[in-house]
Amino acid sequence: MRSLPAPRPLMVPEITPGPELPAPRALPRWWSSRRVELNLPNLITLARLLSVPLTIWLISEARYDFAFWVFVGAGLSDALDGYVAKRFDRRTRIGALLDPAADKAMLTGVYVSLGLAGQLPAWLVLLVVSRDFFIVVGFFLIQTAAIPKQLDPLYISKLNTLMQIALVGFVLAGLGLGIETGWANWLIAAVAVTTVLSGFSYLVRWARILTSSAPVS
Repeated sequence: MRSLPAPRPLMVPEITPGPELPAPRALPRWWSSRRVELNLPNLITLARLLSVPLTIWLISEARYDFAFWVFVGAGLSDALDGYVAKRFDRRTRIGALLDPAADKAMLTGVYVSLGLAGQLPAWLVLLVVSRDFFIVVGFFLIQTAAIPKQLDPLYISKLNTLMQIALVGFVLAGLGLGIETGWANWLIAAVAVTTVLSGFSYLVRWARILTSSAPVS
């Protein structure tokens, strides 16, 4: 009896390896963990930011009555979005950035507009804008040159902001609603003094931070 030939081994065709494909890049941790979330407080803040051009246009057209009410609405929205964010735990990173940006844009825009309209002294507008520019530049300098840290607003800075808001409110109320209180000159002096003190206080704070974070040789 003839023996059957041994089975031939199964030949697997050789696979020529091709160029390796790059592995998919993982998303940065901060991107995957923090998504842009436009919740109700953020939408309120965004609406306040978008109302800045409207307020500037109203002042340029001498519609001070409407500008007054838009300014009041912006102030109320600032209180509302803060309350909603804290009460319902809707605080987000983008909200923490948008809120002060909207406030600063509104005040700066109103001051410059009233200054160009001749309703506020030019020297006061220059002082307010220079202080804000100084603070923004100093903040980014601290974040890049020193150890990044959360810096709470100074008390004198909060008082300065309050004086700035009060001055704009009284000026617009006088121009648009005919409500004259005689406090404008006092508020102008208060804004000037607190602006200088606030700028000097921030300068002292930043000097201390830079000194404490500087390497010892």
